[in-house]
Amino acid sequence: MLNRSIYTAMTGARASTDQLAVTSNNLSNAQTPGFKEVVNAYRAVSLRANNQADTRSFSVETTPGSNFTAGVIQTTGNPYDVAIKGSGFYAVRRPGEAGEAYTRAGNFFIDSAGVLKTGNNTTVLGVGGPITIPVGAKIQISEDGAVYTQIPGNSFLNQAGKLKIVNPPTATLSRAEDGLFEVPGGQGTVDPNAKVVQGAVELGNVNPTQSMIEMISQSRMFDLNIKTIQSADQNARSANELLSLSR
Repeated sequence: MLNRSIYTAMTGARASTDQLAVTSNNLSNAQTPGFKEVVNAYRAVSLRANNQADTRSFSVETTPGSNFTAGVIQTTGNPYDVAIKGSGFYAVRRPGEAGEAYTRAGNFFIDSAGVLKTGNNTTVLGVGGPITIPVGAKIQISEDGAVYTQIPGNSFLNQAGKLKIVNPPTATLSRAEDGLFEVPGGQGTVDPNAKVVQGAVELGNVNPTQSMIEMISQSRMFDLNIKTIQSADQNARSANELLSLSR
């Protein structure tokens, strides 16, 4: 009986630790452009003995998901910052890879070759491929995602490309280890109705107050499980002492 309570409390403590790690990560990314809150859930699973009777229950992690609600759009004035109004994702390409990934992070920059990028050297894709900005050119991005450049001293605008914004069903998206989203076995199609705003970024959609409350609750749950383990251990020691005295 004692080992059953210890086992149950151990799995509960492990689940609380995992949840605390996820919540801490969410909280640390509350101000990260385009970040989507990670949702982690656990459920109780009965462990059946050889006689098919439920002997104990333990906690297991269910498939983690994401909260895709939009974050707050913050005005920055930076012409390379772009926020999507409504639903949709920017199509990007990781270094050295051919496939697409998706993100809401619109804090763009240009590398030494003038290629529009975001995040950790991730190339921003246009409808026809990567978008290149001439050195020293000013950039204007229209509401439909078209990227125009203007060379200083020249009044003409040249279209450098158009941001590839897709809008796949969020249920089909999976989060990769680098935080980018993917459509397993396929890719999203261009959303012709997507709208953006230049000079602003979408912040993470994490509620700091709610995350702090969750962290306190998860810490208390961990402490409760540890106390249960310690109590079961103490009971086992006491039982051993009684058995020793009876011999």
